[in-house]
Amino acid sequence: MTDWVPKTRLGQMVLNGEITTMSDALATKLPLREPEIVDILLPDLQDEVIDLNMVQRMTDSGRRVRFAVTCIVGNGDGFIGYGRAKGKEVGPSIKKAIDNAKLNIIEIKRGCGSWQCGCGNPHSLPFEVKGSTGSVTVTLKPAPRGVSLAVGDVAKSLLTLAGVHDAWGFARGNTKTKVNYAMATFEALKMTSRMRVTDEQVKNLNIVTGPTGIKFAETDVETEEE
Repeated sequence: MTDWVPKTRLGQMVLNGEITTMSDALATKLPLREPEIVDILLPDLQDEVIDLNMVQRMTDSGRRVRFAVTCIVGNGDGFIGYGRAKGKEVGPSIKKAIDNAKLNIIEIKRGCGSWQCGCGNPHSLPFEVKGSTGSVTVTLKPAPRGVSLAVGDVAKSLLTLAGVHDAWGFARGNTKTKVNYAMATFEALKMTSRMRVTDEQVKNLNIVTGPTGIKFAETDVETEEE
């Protein structure tokens, strides 16, 4: 990013080395308006296209075609972002959606919130959370080690990129609408950072915010999708 010239205060602080982690950048409460900031602070960021739709519209000059893209980004260790974009071409639309997801990135809480587990590692969610978008309501619950992600495919993609390894998931509404399903899951994950926790809860549920650096071994336990 040697040729990047920041246009915001947060970007200047990152370029000068005053901020070296994404957690510190979000803690400043300064608006995140440059995707290059995320590229520098999270170099191992992954992205995935959740939905790609072609929208046609008839006008006086003929038929116009546009593409609507929904993308998610995450580092698999506490950070997840969601973004949408529209455009006349697929490639630029995907890039724009990924950039929008980077600008919408959040830091989530993880823990060992299942009463059936108690392993002490932040492999799951610390508590039950809900998120709603349109007709879709998603409920995510902590699960013990080995359960893996017992959720739908769209929610599984978000939880994987967010760094959640075990969780129960329940969804109501028209989940075939991938955009609403993904957004509702993202809102549920956002609730983990919004909910206040006490020092006692942090200790008992092993709650951590953001990256942990812990690599969990893959399990061979298969679960049914809820």
